[in-house]
Amino acid sequence: MKIGILSSGGDCPGINAAIRGVGKVALSHYGMEVIGIQSGFLGLLENNYIPLTEASLSGLLSLGGTILGTSREKPFKKLLNGETDQKPQIILDHYNDLGLDCLVCIGGNGTQKTAHKLAQLGLHVIGIPKTIDNDVWGTDRTFGFYTAVDIATEAIDRLHSTANSLKRVMVIELMGHKAGWITLYAGMAGGADVILLPELGYDINKVTEAILNRAAKGKPYSIVAVGEGLKIDDKRIEKITGIETRKTILGYVQRGGSPSAYDRNLATRLSGHAIELIAEKHFGRMVSLQDGHITSIPLKEVAGKLKLVPSDHDLIIQGKRMGISFGI
Repeated sequence: MKIGILSSGGDCPGINAAIRGVGKVALSHYGMEVIGIQSGFLGLLENNYIPLTEASLSGLLSLGGTILGTSREKPFKKLLNGETDQKPQIILDHYNDLGLDCLVCIGGNGTQKTAHKLAQLGLHVIGIPKTIDNDVWGTDRTFGFYTAVDIATEAIDRLHSTANSLKRVMVIELMGHKAGWITLYAGMAGGADVILLPELGYDINKVTEAILNRAAKGKPYSIVAVGEGLKIDDKRIEKITGIETRKTILGYVQRGGSPSAYDRNLATRLSGHAIELIAEKHFGRMVSLQDGHITSIPLKEVAGKLKLVPSDHDLIIQGKRMGISFGI
């Protein structure tokens, strides 16, 4: 069999580990031919690809980013006149011209949605979920998440010392437009005093009340962890509380660099199962982690959905019991 593999959307720790896992299992165990599609779906449109060999896969396990490159090309995006252009047909033609038996798509929600649409066109597709946001529906975890949590937690740890020294409120903005998984996990692990999640929203008066209550107890500094999907005015916090307030945006640092051991192993497990599905000709599915086991679900069940933090998550419940404010 001949398979293609691409990475699409934002970069993420563990993509190269997944590429390595797909390539090594396909080449060594199943004797498949593997080609790497460069720059995501854009590479399929432009016929931009390279053969993947044992040599080219060496040294990828700990490497951040993606050796195949990535893009945010969305071939099914509607044109201004409401029509869809010829990109899907071009992809189908190039897929057939390459003689591919399956296309492996590594990516987040948008990528899995595109993969499902390609499957509807007749392509054999397998999805591998990745995103630091951990918001892909149908899998308990995505690789890249725990690496981002580690980075964010370390940042919060470092903010504690400067906040305490200068008696300041430190607001740290973490990634996650609609899903607050990083903010919740890093906020709890880093001992944040206020944790604000996009799923819950917040009342600025509840936030400042928590900060003032800490000050009244002899704790004149606070750490506020906030998901980037929420907008919070540090100057307004300072005006209401009278405590000097500073904001730090951690940004892209969270998804750069070498993946954690957990994410390397998760990427390896998911990619190995992806090739197993291809060998068995079970297409149109996304590999996933469910209850500690690697399995898969139909892409049609994933497309267009988000996995958000539930309000009854045990970390939220435990945090509230410990006196952490969630701004509501």
